[in-house]
Amino acid sequence: MTGHCPTPFSDLLEAHLPRMRAYARSLCRDRVLADDIVQDACLKAWAARESLLPGIDPQPWLMRIVRNEFLQGARRNWRSAPLDPDFAEQMLVAPAAQESAADLSVIRSLIERLPEAQYEALLLVVAGGYTYEEAAEICGCSSGTVKSRVSRAREALGSIDIQDSVLA
Repeated sequence: MTGHCPTPFSDLLEAHLPRMRAYARSLCRDRVLADDIVQDACLKAWAARESLLPGIDPQPWLMRIVRNEFLQGARRNWRSAPLDPDFAEQMLVAPAAQESAADLSVIRSLIERLPEAQYEALLLVVAGGYTYEEAAEICGCSSGTVKSRVSRAREALGSIDIQDSVLA
């Protein structure tokens, strides 16, 4: 057989690992758990690699697998609520950082309080740089739904008085 040999699936998977890890960490907010999710997602992707059609961008497909692994884990572990060590450390120790770092921490905290669907949509579109269509494919909904969720998230964040949130 002559002609161009497509990129081996292992190379393709390896090239997308950084974004998969970043997305998983954003979803679960736990580095160790995120690595487990990505590992499981890679195994699922490998098992289903034949279903990835040639010429199709694999990134939304891979992110959807990561999201599904996260959701599956969340359903399995819905009764447990482990304490996030990083969060506990932030709460117990007052950092000697500059005001901007404190403001960023407050904003991050406010974003994390958004409903899960809004948080995820905002994360994908604003932080992840995905188009509404790509985010919709990852979330398994329409692009209009993603646009609505991002809009509601921005509206919710815009209506919060940060000074009141710092005092709360």
